[in-house]
Amino acid sequence: MKYQAPVDDMMFLIEEWLGIERLTGLPGFEDLDSDALRFMLEEAGRFCASELLPINATGDAVGAVLDSGEVRTPPGFREAYRKFVEGGWTSIDSDPEYGGQGLPRLLQFMVDEMLAACNLAFKLYTELSHGAGHLVAASASEDLRRRYLPNMIAGRWTGTMCLTEPHCGTDLGLLNTRATPQPDGSYRINGTKIFITSGDHDLTENIVHLVLARVDGAPAGSHGISTFLVPRNHVREDGSVGERNSVKTGSLEHKMGIRGSATAMLHFEDATGYLVGEENRGLVAMFTMMNIERITVGIQGLGIAEIACQNALDYACERLQSRAPEPRPDPSKRADPLVYHPEIRRMLLRMRSQIEGGRALAIYTALHTDLMHRAPSPEERKGAADTVALLTPIVKSYLSDLAVTSSLSAQQVFGGHGYIREWGMEQLVRDSRITPIYEGTNEVQALDLVTRKLSLDGGRLVDAEFSRWARFLEAARKDRELEGIIGPAAAAFERLADATGCMRQRVLEDDAAARGAATEFQRLFALTTVAILWAQVVAAISGKQGEIYERKRKLARFYMSHVLPETIALHKVITEGAEDLAEFDAASLTGQVRA
Repeated sequence: MKYQAPVDDMMFLIEEWLGIERLTGLPGFEDLDSDALRFMLEEAGRFCASELLPINATGDAVGAVLDSGEVRTPPGFREAYRKFVEGGWTSIDSDPEYGGQGLPRLLQFMVDEMLAACNLAFKLYTELSHGAGHLVAASASEDLRRRYLPNMIAGRWTGTMCLTEPHCGTDLGLLNTRATPQPDGSYRINGTKIFITSGDHDLTENIVHLVLARVDGAPAGSHGISTFLVPRNHVREDGSVGERNSVKTGSLEHKMGIRGSATAMLHFEDATGYLVGEENRGLVAMFTMMNIERITVGIQGLGIAEIACQNALDYACERLQSRAPEPRPDPSKRADPLVYHPEIRRMLLRMRSQIEGGRALAIYTALHTDLMHRAPSPEERKGAADTVALLTPIVKSYLSDLAVTSSLSAQQVFGGHGYIREWGMEQLVRDSRITPIYEGTNEVQALDLVTRKLSLDGGRLVDAEFSRWARFLEAARKDRELEGIIGPAAAAFERLADATGCMRQRVLEDDAAARGAATEFQRLFALTTVAILWAQVVAAISGKQGEIYERKRKLARFYMSHVLPETIALHKVITEGAEDLAEFDAASLTGQVRA
């Protein structure tokens, strides 16, 4: 496979659409400019393409291995990780007080896209450390921060998130892992966690586990959960790494994809842990990490979709197959490149229009993560936090779904060559399939959107976003250059607004009907959001001439005419399909009914 980091498109969105000053005007980012941002993105792209992509297939073929209680990462991973740390890629947006670079989270997310595109399995060794570091920074005591954060940020130690148990997934209120207070202020942790990404490996000398557990005597359910920092190895008073804590790797999962990533079952057997935050307030602390990871998983999907599309396009430009319809590129030839066949071109354009629209969604959300922390006024920070909260399930679900559909489409473009290992498409299909599942399945994201975000604070989050959209659409109707773009976007917005009213009423009157349409509603919300963002991008370049501007306008119009019409069917299912769904109970669904 090949990969060219989409730095030009990233910078286009920042400079031509959002405006670089929205970033550089924030406290702490005054010294950042377009040249510096481009340089860092180009360096990240070079590292990912030259160091991580070449070991991606090997990582998939060999996988992570558990041997005599020790986990070995695939060939090349340790050397690549050493270079990753030396390049400073572990500390991009971390607090300078603990050794971080203090750069925008927007930059972190763009680098995340490149990492995921080139080697998702490798990325996962670094990704949970990033979220774990932010959790420790936000909620841990100063002593824990001083003891653990510098090494985590520097990449000398990595971190994990230990939530899931054999009997307990999304419903964390069912977890059984116990925490027993000790006289010295520590806790003894006992329990088993599964599906722990990077739960054990040989890349670093220590691993910092963030573990959800229930303190002895705590209330049942989610209100009795606490968060604990449990190091794989004890840390001595001088900061050096000591003997092994009572954390054992029981097994590594044998997975469909991301095989180079060590997904572990961990046994905590009287392991020493330290409380992070307050007792029985663990989910509040853990959601700092979980919300970062949900956005990041969406961006993983964007990266996979990008590399799939790039390679499908390259193959389509080279592979000769039959004669294309007129006008043919060379009438004297017996066959034409696949890209000249309309069906292949349509597949490629569906990918490309959604990828670039999805990148606008990712960058828009990423900018607001910086605004929510650094905007000058409390009102601005609150408004940005609302936007991030509303769009988190959209970013996670839309972009992870896009990873799967784009990988499958790319595989289809390759035909039989897409089905064999040599070209890499079948690995992308397998790797991408995890993204709609982990960090809360996309169905869970839909329930979050419908049952929480629509009604949160009287519906403030949605109403504020819809008001901004309405003002933009009204102003943009006057621009003739936006014909074919504003009309479809506005129509989709009307359908979404109507469906939103319907769903809000159902949440109050028929919870089952609301939940039954949640995934369709989330998809409608996502497609409409991307349409609005495409319209904003095109409005921002109105009047500008040049190949890049015309290409953007063409892609936007294609999205409106070939992707957005899906919202018509979604609206109908949401508003009219509740009764038909309600007619089926478990018995009638399985056919176990008597005549």
